[in-house]
Order: sequence, then C-alpha cells, then structure tokens
Amino acid sequence: MKYSKVQAGIFKSRPNRFIAYVEVDGEVKTCHVKNTGRCKELLIPGVTVYLEEQDNPNRKTKYDLIGVQKGNRMINMDSQAPNKVVYEWIQSGGLFSDIKLVKTEKTYGNSRFDLYVETENKKIYIEVKGVTLEEKGIVRFPDAPTERGVKHVKELISCMEEGYEAYIIFVVQMKDVKYFEPNDVTHPAFGQALREAEEKGVHILAVDCDVEADKLNIRDNVMVKLQ
Repeated sequence: MKYSKVQAGIFKSRPNRFIAYVEVDGEVKTCHVKNTGRCKELLIPGVTVYLEEQDNPNRKTKYDLIGVQKGNRMINMDSQAPNKVVYEWIQSGGLFSDIKLVKTEKTYGNSRFDLYVETENKKIYIEVKGVTLEEKGIVRFPDAPTERGVKHVKELISCMEEGYEAYIIFVVQMKDVKYFEPNDVTHPAFGQALREAEEKGVHILAVDCDVEADKLNIRDNVMVKLQ
C-alpha cells in the first residue's frame, strides 16, 4: 500500500490517544494518531515521525501520524494499514492460489472479522492484528489488554467447529525481527486463547513488512513462538 503527501516531523507530545503535537517545518501542528494503542516505547519526545497530509477541509487536523523512527528501525504505526496490506497480499496470491472471493468486514456470530475468503474448496475467516511492540528484535501483541482480541480468537475457534478454516495473521509493521510471541505479561488471557486456538486448528501466522515513509508491503514470514 502507498501513502500520498508524506513528510517527516519531530514528535513533541501526545495529550491523549487520538492526537499528538508534532513540529513540522518549525511549527508545532496538531496531528491525528492512527493508532489508539499506548505506543509509549515509540512516541518519545524528539523522535522522527512520519505524517500523511490530508486534503479534507472539514477535518480538524491536517495530518495523520502514520510512522515513527525507533533507532535505525522504521516502524509503521497506522492501525488501519495491516488490514489493507493483508488484503492486497491475498488478492495477489500471497497466501492462497485459487481465490474465488475476498470480502472485508465479514460478520460471523457476534464478531466481525477482517476478511472472509473463498477458494475452490475452502471457506476461510481471517482476523488481522497489527504489531508495533518490539524489544531486542522480539515482537509481541498486544501492547495493552484486549478483551476484544480474546473474543475474536474464541470466535475463530467456533468457526473451525462449524467447518470453516480460520487464520489469525499478525502483521509486524517493521522488518528484521527475530520472532513473534504473545505478550503474556500484559494480557495472559490473550496468550492462553491463542494457544487454545492453535490446538484446535486455527492457523496462526506472523509476517513482517518492508516499511518506507510512504509505503508498506508484506515481506516475509516471521517465526511464531507460543510456548
């Protein structure tokens, strides 16, 4: 996926989950943060961030904060991007070779899953999670407790029991990481649900991304460690 009108700025502060103050061309601007997660290890005063300029005159903020520089590592932190890159990846034959149908935001039971795919002989529900939390090359999800995430995992197990295939795809919004694991310290229930899902046959994948200031594309598989 590609962004338009991207420029760099210097992060100043984040007064709440939705906005940040960023210095752009010598002026401090109010920006919309496209990630409601904590991201405290990313949004540190003085770091370089990447902003997409918006043309909508009705918006309160002119810029969306979509990326950040963490040392030598560029990280995309747009929470809407993982769904888009997985959709593009699947459409291009990156995960399945005989696609007949791809739908977004498909309801099943009490959940709405990110993607629904039909191939020649399979019907598949897919939930996508973006991963931005990294420490010494190890990436983890979630960065904050997510009861919604646990609910999605359990609904995927129900899908399996009714004859569908089910996938959870963790999109690591950076590259050159060692492996992915659930963040059991932050939310042990999510890790437990994920291990149960694997035992029941849910496919659990992690993929990393090529990240540029104005681009994000799925790159390669990442090792998943659940135990």
